[in-house]
Amino acid sequence: MMNKGEFIYEGKAKRIYRTDNPDQYLVEFKDDATAFDGLKKDTLADKGILNNRLSEIFFKLLEDEGIETHFIEILSEREMLVKALEIIPVEVIVRNIAAGSISKRLGIPEGTKLSRTVLEFSLKNDELHDPMINHYHIYALYLATAEEMARIEELALKVNAILVPYLEKVGITLVDFKLEFGRHKGRVVLGDEISPDTCRFWDIGSGEKMDKDRFRRDMGGVIDAYREVLRRLEGGDGAEVES
Repeated sequence: MMNKGEFIYEGKAKRIYRTDNPDQYLVEFKDDATAFDGLKKDTLADKGILNNRLSEIFFKLLEDEGIETHFIEILSEREMLVKALEIIPVEVIVRNIAAGSISKRLGIPEGTKLSRTVLEFSLKNDELHDPMINHYHIYALYLATAEEMARIEELALKVNAILVPYLEKVGITLVDFKLEFGRHKGRVVLGDEISPDTCRFWDIGSGEKMDKDRFRRDMGGVIDAYREVLRRLEGGDGAEVES
């Protein structure tokens, strides 16, 4: 039995704890929902359970495809055991279709398919509202080495190449998504989570949003959309979540 140890950190959607193994952390997924740098907040029943299960599915898929992640195993409906990472404070946004901030910043109509996959970077810092940065900032601030960034970009594009066709098979378009990486025993490892909180999922047929944008834009049906993503990925089995 893994013991939940000292509390380390609480983010917008997760709490992190030490365990009796110094090389492993326990991640607890919360039901809290936030948007616009925390200006909009709510609690959505079962969101943490759904994101825990969805992240497990995606991490296992990526591990099977040769991408090392921090995932070790699921401990409970809300708890995941992971490798202890030294987080690299650079968030990576992978964009296939224009949506959200890139549409506003560059005047690209939402829904426009980009001619090639775009990678963007932001500083992982809630107090500064995660500002966009480039390689010059990253190296000047010693956030990551050139070798680490080359590896991060390689992994981000490989994750995209795996997830796009995987999701298309269940009728979901992967519009864009955010990734975070960390250092583990000298290696760059994928961390954080992969869920409708960190990805934009659109139904291929209708274009209906199946992600956190439903919360951001007051569209309603947030948890129903998350459940539908899980239902499709599990082939209709085991997608019911009890409160």
